[in-house]
Amino acid sequence: MERRTIGAAALTVGAVGLGCMPMSWAYSASRQRGDASLRAVHRALDLGCSLLDTADMYGPFTNELLLGRVLRERRPDAFVSTKVGLLVGDQHVVANGRPGYVRRACDASLRRLQTDVIDLYQLHRADPEIPVEETWGAMADLVRAGKVRALGLSAVGARSARRSGAKLHDATIRQLARVQQVFPVSAVEAELSVWSPDALESLLPWCAARGIGFLAAMPLGSGFLTGTLTPGEGFEPDDLRARHPRFTAEMMAANQPIVVGLRRVAARYGEAVTPAQVALAWVLAQGRHVVPVPGTKQEHWVEENAAAAGLRLTPADLAEVGALPRALGSWE
Repeated sequence: MERRTIGAAALTVGAVGLGCMPMSWAYSASRQRGDASLRAVHRALDLGCSLLDTADMYGPFTNELLLGRVLRERRPDAFVSTKVGLLVGDQHVVANGRPGYVRRACDASLRRLQTDVIDLYQLHRADPEIPVEETWGAMADLVRAGKVRALGLSAVGARSARRSGAKLHDATIRQLARVQQVFPVSAVEAELSVWSPDALESLLPWCAARGIGFLAAMPLGSGFLTGTLTPGEGFEPDDLRARHPRFTAEMMAANQPIVVGLRRVAARYGEAVTPAQVALAWVLAQGRHVVPVPGTKQEHWVEENAAAAGLRLTPADLAEVGALPRALGSWE
């Protein structure tokens, strides 16, 4: 697989990564199968999808534990990205950016992941009670201690910015500018897909101008862009899409023209090419610093996603995909 170099720390990863969250969090967690997830991770590494993206809150903790079972055997093959800063309560998620907590959380993640170093340690969410520079300074200390190779920022909060009327991603850029003064940012993780392209407006160019890598989260629109979801089919109660405004039967039906457009482009490249691969190829084409991180827990989807790294869309096809209708429905 093509390799991409991102960030000030010159991190080298496969062009397509693996989002591990669905293996134990947010997507029908009651139906998870650990052995199937392990096979998916091993297959991703076999295919060169070296970036494994997780977080301590996924589970919580069980996602890192699962990856640790793979990493104890295949650590040299993997690039490990995990996150800190969110705590899961009984009914809610809260931020914790206190320096002491960050240090303890890192040590706990290292134990669960069965490794002595985290390749990319991301701040999952800034704590509104703690200056972000203090949290970032504690994370920088972890780099100096040899426990972490590089730091990243997960661009959460963009949706709340939209609700308040602020320009999408402006809050993230301001946050990035602040922490850059403390220690270099190597990567930003934010949502980017055909049906959620807002990062193209300001955040992606901002990162490109500063040599910051961009990890494209949810590049398949939480599964919608694969074309495998049927409007009205419904989701398990513990699946986040069951309560998501864009995944009502009405909105899924209204957004089908996006999938139709992806299928139309895919058909030009042969029967084996899928709408999901076209969607990922479009994300990959947005810059050499961009690495899509599609989430899955199934081996066959890993294989399909990895194959997208070899799909080169023509300029005309890229323009056609970029001009597909904007998705209808709130993305909150």
